[in-house]
Order: sequence, then structure tokens, then C-alpha cells
Amino acid sequence: MKIITRPSQKKLQKAMQRPVQKLKRIRKRVEPILKKVRKNGDEALIGYAKKFDGAILHELAVPDEAIESSEELVTPVLREAIDLAFANIKAFHKAQWEEPIKIETSPGVLCMRKSVPINRVGLYVPGGTAPLFSTVLMLGIPAMIAGCRQVVLCTPPNRDGEVDPAILYAARRTGIHKVFKAGGAQAIAAMAYGTESIPNVYKIFGPGNQYVAAAKQLVSLEGVAIDLPAGPSELVVLADQTSNPAFVASDLLSQAEHGADSQVLLITESKRLIKEVLKEIKIQLAVLPRKDIAARALKNSTAILTDSKAEAITIINDYAPEHLILAINEYETVSPFIENAGSVFLGHFTPESAGDYASGTNHTLPTDRAARAYGGVSVDSFVKKITFQKISAQGLRKLGPSIEVMAAAEALQAHKNAVSVRLQSLKTPDEGETEPER
Repeated sequence: MKIITRPSQKKLQKAMQRPVQKLKRIRKRVEPILKKVRKNGDEALIGYAKKFDGAILHELAVPDEAIESSEELVTPVLREAIDLAFANIKAFHKAQWEEPIKIETSPGVLCMRKSVPINRVGLYVPGGTAPLFSTVLMLGIPAMIAGCRQVVLCTPPNRDGEVDPAILYAARRTGIHKVFKAGGAQAIAAMAYGTESIPNVYKIFGPGNQYVAAAKQLVSLEGVAIDLPAGPSELVVLADQTSNPAFVASDLLSQAEHGADSQVLLITESKRLIKEVLKEIKIQLAVLPRKDIAARALKNSTAILTDSKAEAITIINDYAPEHLILAINEYETVSPFIENAGSVFLGHFTPESAGDYASGTNHTLPTDRAARAYGGVSVDSFVKKITFQKISAQGLRKLGPSIEVMAAAEALQAHKNAVSVRLQSLKTPDEGETEPER
């Protein structure tokens, strides 16, 4: 990791630049993939599986029997862990469900809102170097709670053309029966446009690399909704003299091992802590199976020495991290000032990996400063809010004149007339009119 001490604004901005490729270059590679899948469907997906995954596929759909028998192929210990995570994630997300809202805004004017599930959703679950079965839980559970009728899951196959049993078991637990062997930008294209095997969906969810993120953004321009900008993983740890260097190092490495394009930042007022954390990183990195990936990510990463926690908070809110750990005793005094972060982890015994797997919060979070305007995936992500209103004759008598005035002020005569003709019909019998029968 690079170290910068009390940096100028210019140095700080440079240190916080995400290690991303230029969008133009990424789009140049992604757009032909989208076009080919749109044109050739399953044939294109099978070709890309061979090219990118090294897998020879004869069909894209995972058979129902494989999903049902996946439980037998997952070790009892892992199965128990997945079941515990399932229970916690379900409990937290079930609490997010909103009952219909009904309010009389003024006499005779009733307004309502209710949550309606998005009927067809697509979930992208990264595979590649690490099959992320936890993402199945994070996306499948809120989709299940929301009541989405059709849930499609795409994930890359391994070289044998199979899907990891843990992914299939997690899919089974969340009630997903449409699982397809397709990864990368081509999977996003398949869910956006539809193929002979894979149905098109109304909204696409899931994290991925920069190519997946670019594909999601491109199909969103064609009317397919997406969850949020979710690209390479990132983490900020705010630490001080009360922090445990081994804990901090483990947290930084837990995100660095996601991918070579991940980024982690350590922010602290303690020069001594930086030295101790870097020492711990060397020790822990040496024994990691994915040490080469983590080491490359650390080259994109920085330890920042600040003068105060107030300065650190400013840096954090400017960076808007996907994950933020407040590895300090006084996290309760700092957390109220955090405005931009995907998910926040409080105290010394709350590792980010708890949120990745089993605490209950969702791990599909906004990256690349998108946390300034986006939150993570939730049950709300899988529903749309539809409003209703009902106005009685009495209500329109009171409300109508104001609508007429406002419509006239905007020079929208037809808007005004839609009220005026009704008010005219509601004149009292003394005025020569009766209220129409219902």
C-alpha cells in the first residue's frame, strides 16, 4: 500500500481514484457482445462460454434434478452455515416490507400507496475465480419476500460446464428454479434481450467486474432497469490507537482478495498504527491462497495519515465507499456524521465479511462513489410503489377550484376543463343541477 501523510487536496484526490479502465475502452469490448447475443441468442452464449470460461456446453439451463440434488453435494458444515445466513438475511429483509399506506389528505380526498412486486427479475451471480453463492442469498431472499413471480439466475459455468453446488443449493433455498450457465456481459445481454432458453426480464440485479457493470449500464439505456452501479469491491477502514492492527489488516485483505481491481483505504491519525498494519498485512498476505490477486489490489490502495477524525470523516464522505469499517472505540460519535457509504460496520468485532455473508444486511452495494446517491439492494429494490387516489364529490368541490387555478396558471386548459366539467355537474338542485347517480 502507498502511504500519504497529511495530503494536499490534489494528492488526496489522486490517491482516491478508483483503478478503473476508461469507459470508452470497456464499452468497445462490451457492445459487440451485447449485439451478438441479441442476434444469435443461445448460440452466442455457448460460444462465449467456450471462449471465456473454457466450458463446452450443450445446453444452458441447469436441470431441475441438479438443483434438487445440490443439497447432497454440499458439506453438512457449509449447508448449516448457508441455512444460518438464510435465516438472518430473511429476518432483516422481511422487516423491510411495507404495508399499504392510506391517508385522507383532506376531507373526501383519499390517497393510497402499495408495494407491487416486479414480475420478472434477473439475478447475476459472479463465478470465475470464486463462485459467490452468498450473492444468491442476498438477491434471492428479497426477491422471494417481494413476491417476484419469475426469477432468472445466470452464473458462469466452471471448466466442466457445471455450476457450483453451493450456488444451486442457495438457489433452491430461495425458491429459484431457473438457473442458467452464462457469465459476464453476455449473461446481462441474455437477461435483457432474452434468448431461446433465457427469458428477458424487467430488472437486472447483481455485482460483477467492470464489463458486467458496463453491460448493465448499456442495457439500462434500452429500457431494462438495473439495481445500482456495482463494480469492483472497495473498503475504507477508519482506525485509531484503540484499533487492533491484526484486525485492520485482515479487513483490508478481505476486500483486496476480491479482485485485482479492488481498492482499500486505511485512514488514521496514528503513524504507528500504519506501520503495524502494514507489517500484519505482509504476514497475513503470505499465507492467502489468493495472495497474488490481493497483492495486485494493494497496489491500488493507500494508507492516509490525517490530523483529526473530522478530516477523516470529510475524506470518507467524499470517497463514498461501498464498505466502511469504523474500527474505533468512539464509533457512536462518528457514525452520525457518515453521509455517503454503502454499508457501515461498527466497532472492533464487526468485520466486513459478516455483512458479506451472514449478519443479515445485504452485500450488493453501490461502488465508485455511487453511494452518494444510492443505497444497497433491499426488498424495495424488487418492488415498485403504485399510488392510488379516490376523490368524492365533496372532496372535489373543495379541492377542484385550487386545481383550476393552478392549471390555468400553467396554461394547461384541458387539465382545468377535466375539473371544471365535473364541478359543473355537481351544482346543487337550486342551481339547476343534480349530482349524477352512481
